[in-house]
Amino acid sequence: MKTRRYDTRWIALMALFIAIQLFLNLSGIGLIPLPVIKGTTLHIPVIVGAVILGPMAGGILGGVFGLCSIWNNTMSPALLSFALSPYIAAQELGAAGAAKSLWIALGCRILIGVVAGWLWIGLKRLKVNDLVALPIVGAAGAMTNTILVMGSIYLLLSPEYAAAKGIAMDAVLGAVLGVIGSSGVLEAIGAVILVTAICKALFRVPNVRAQATAG
Repeated sequence: MKTRRYDTRWIALMALFIAIQLFLNLSGIGLIPLPVIKGTTLHIPVIVGAVILGPMAGGILGGVFGLCSIWNNTMSPALLSFALSPYIAAQELGAAGAAKSLWIALGCRILIGVVAGWLWIGLKRLKVNDLVALPIVGAAGAMTNTILVMGSIYLLLSPEYAAAKGIAMDAVLGAVLGVIGSSGVLEAIGAVILVTAICKALFRVPNVRAQATAG
């Protein structure tokens, strides 16, 4: 694979992916309110962008996802918004809670794009067919989001999670695994379908295909 060039095309495509993320966020379909946590479609542009533009772009797009999550959870709080809004966490849990929330909302989302981007590069270096590689990257990117977010909540905010849900501390792990096994799996299935379909459509554009095969 040739060295990736951060040229005008790369910048233009980055701007396009960020615009799509902002549209999804502002339209209300990027983060969908659920009883406990907000469901998301914002990971899809992150994963697609990581495939097309590489891990650095994926990390930046993941950061945009994280900022959108912070904004939404601050402006329209849900049950677990203390874990996804440093502002709310600072009010309820102090500075340490705000730092934990920043990692969960922003750090975990940055890693979606980094993982997806490097996984795509690795699979293409192994000459894995697109129809196999794209579903793997889509599922891995989505599960990176769910596992890191919920895993970090379990490791960093278990008492607060238990209090918010009204459950015993020894039930937190089961509750977290339940979210991963339900909404996490559904988001992964959606990512497999959408990432594969969108990337295959974009690969028909010669310049986009060339960008995606640069490493």
